[in-house]
Amino acid sequence: MSTDAPKGPASYFPSIEKKYGHPVSYWTELIRSSPLAKHMELVGWLKAEHGLGHGHANALVKHTLDEGAK
Repeated sequence: MSTDAPKGPASYFPSIEKKYGHPVSYWTELIRSSPLAKHMELVGWLKAEHGLGHGHANALVKHTLDEGAK
């Protein structure tokens, strides 16, 4: 059994890319360009404006904010 599987937010990335048809870099740039700054505001915005599910939106926002990109 492999222990190299992504953990945390990154574990969602393959399904995000497959379901929504954009690479993670597309979503992180979108989050960075948003005038919103709070985690849950960004999650709600991705859900309402871009049709993402809660778990996917949450993973992308956490990843982007953890990078210190916002």
